Amino acid sequence: MSETVVQRFPNLPYAVVLAIAGLIGGISSVAAQQRIPVCQPPNVGEYLLLVVSPTANTQKQLRNALPPELKSITTCQYLTDTVTRIGGFNKIDDANRWARYINNIVGLSGIITTRPADVQPSQTVSYNPQALGQGYAVLVDYFNRPELASNVEQVVGGDVGFASYGQRPYLLAVYTTNQKEAYSTLQKLNERGFVAYLVDSRKVMLLRSIVRLQ
Repeated sequence: MSETVVQRFPNLPYAVVLAIAGLIGGISSVAAQQRIPVCQPPNVGEYLLLVVSPTANTQKQLRNALPPELKSITTCQYLTDTVTRIGGFNKIDDANRWARYINNIVGLSGIITTRPADVQPSQTVSYNPQALGQGYAVLVDYFNRPELASNVEQVVGGDVGFASYGQRPYLLAVYTTNQKEAYSTLQKLNERGFVAYLVDSRKVMLLRSIVRLQ
């Protein structure tokens, strides 16, 4: 690239030419990053593992650590991050297992997301369920341990609700139309060891706005 720039600017000092070459290289690098496609959503019932891998080096390191049996692997843009998208999981336990493996072997954190079948949960009068509107919901799998709600409250700094998604109950950590707020909450929960998901809030049924432990 230096020779091309020198030919374009023959009268400039060589140091200035190198600076211009570096600037052009940086612009090219940014342009290349902008060409990364947006991540495709999961199929119905599929669990996706999204691993934040912003550089070519981390992407290569991750791919080298994965076995050939994982075939659905692509690099794409998820919200504001460049991620490695690993799909094809039919069970959340499988996705969680690979997320732990990647974290232990490569040291990268993964986010699990899904899109269940478009079904309505059975209505229970005592819960007075209602569908959330358009936006983002961050759900936490509490593994039949409702006492985790108090721990989630400490992370999000507010009340935690109770919701149903894909006919399964979850703690509702946050419901918002602000994409950055939802993603920030998701990261905080994942960093604290919770199994959290960022989903389309229109698919979520609110069962209780506030979880009160007896």
